[in-house]
Amino acid sequence: MEDTLAGTNMSASAVHAILEIGARRATTAGDLATALRLEKSTVSRLLKPMIDGGLVTEHRDYEDGRRKHLALTEKGRQSFDDISRRAGDRVATALSVLDDADIDHVVRGLESYSGALHQTAGPGTAKGTISAAIEIRRGYLPGLAARILDMHITYYGRSAGFGRPFEAKVGGELCAFLTRLDNPRNATWSAVRAGRIVGSVSIDGEDLGDGRAHLRWFIVDDGQRGTGIGRKLIDAAMAFVDEAGFAETHLWTFSGLDAARRLYEQAGFELVEQHPGTQWGRTVEEQRFVRHRRT
Repeated sequence: MEDTLAGTNMSASAVHAILEIGARRATTAGDLATALRLEKSTVSRLLKPMIDGGLVTEHRDYEDGRRKHLALTEKGRQSFDDISRRAGDRVATALSVLDDADIDHVVRGLESYSGALHQTAGPGTAKGTISAAIEIRRGYLPGLAARILDMHITYYGRSAGFGRPFEAKVGGELCAFLTRLDNPRNATWSAVRAGRIVGSVSIDGEDLGDGRAHLRWFIVDDGQRGTGIGRKLIDAAMAFVDEAGFAETHLWTFSGLDAARRLYEQAGFELVEQHPGTQWGRTVEEQRFVRHRRT
């Protein structure tokens, strides 16, 4: 509710405009209006005192004279650096009183909120930003087992009530699998965003035998679902099993996971078996899906 922000004499909108212009190699008033979610006329009024005050310059596009490109002056760049430094100091000071576990909770909460904002973005906003920032990496990454287990426990503990037996089962089998990862019939993929693992899937090519692959530990972190990460992970795994020549790929899950089931079926899996079971730590309707090799 303060009239100014970040130790400046500028409004919050002006500070946001400085940050947007400074973070982009090239931008126009139209780009700025989209980023700030403001009308172009409002952005024009916002820019005028910043241009008059020597913070921002504008020049016409050589090919389209109606377009004006914006850039920070040396004075504007100094304001950008001061704002960024002040913001960084305030965040660092706040986080300094938290332990590592609490900091991790803050990060995960912000990621979840960011994902929710992008999924509910209105017309003209940049949907898909999360997916564009995701990198699918194959192979072991430091902390992989811990993150996969954490994502499983967080999601299935909340949504299905799974507890200690489930955690022990997932953790034990996952760690055993990682010791066999050098076998070219086995592979794992991670979705990484800003250096953090936010999704995973693995193919175990040994445990079923007879030319059958086992799709395991498919999970997408809270706040990242609905952004296309799951499809990218499944596509990577299916390309691997087809190239490796597995005749079939099997997976075990349980009823009620409708979003995951749609991904499985789109990838060619079919439900072949369903019955009550307790291997997950409590009684659920277990399901087995099978996908035959695509030639």
